[in-house]
Amino acid sequence: MLATIVLAVATLTYFHLRQRAPAENSRADAAQLMADLMSGKTPVGGPFTLTDQGGHRRGLADYRGKLVLLYFGYTYCPDVCPTDLMEIGNVIRALGRDGDEVQPIFITLDPTRDSKDTLRAYVAAFHPRFVALTGSERDVRPVATSYKVFFEKVRPPGASTYLIDHSAYTFLLDREGRFVTLFPPGTPHDRMASMVREQLAAH
Repeated sequence: MLATIVLAVATLTYFHLRQRAPAENSRADAAQLMADLMSGKTPVGGPFTLTDQGGHRRGLADYRGKLVLLYFGYTYCPDVCPTDLMEIGNVIRALGRDGDEVQPIFITLDPTRDSKDTLRAYVAAFHPRFVALTGSERDVRPVATSYKVFFEKVRPPGASTYLIDHSAYTFLLDREGRFVTLFPPGTPHDRMASMVREQLAAH
């Protein structure tokens, strides 16, 4: 876990619009979330309930007894999100039958545009057992903040729509929904699968 956290320091402030300097208050918010995560003195994550791509209310309690690979992103994400979600799907496949003991979950940071139908088609492209969760921004933001995930809408000069700057981690939760570790963006699926196997063997 320590090695993963140390590696995350270098990537924690990676946002999709790398050429854009964030506003001072946004930089401060992101830095505070990083400090909270790295200190180990504040809890990471916790119970939540949102709405899945089928319109059903779902929470961590629904997946008790399974490990969870949790990711925050959005379907209009141009590069990092699809790459990481593909790797999560590959983790499940690499685990073979043990993959049934792991639940992949995607929480959208763009509930305004990411409808249930959009989410359903999007996550199905990465693995058929992916659960996508949404809600109002008021619902989603405290969940993201509890996992120390920073996000904000940005509109590049001349763009017709907005993108979302966000920190991109894959969180591993234990069978009780408790935070175990995180994987920085771009972590290969075999590295994640190795950690997941260790966690499966431990419980």
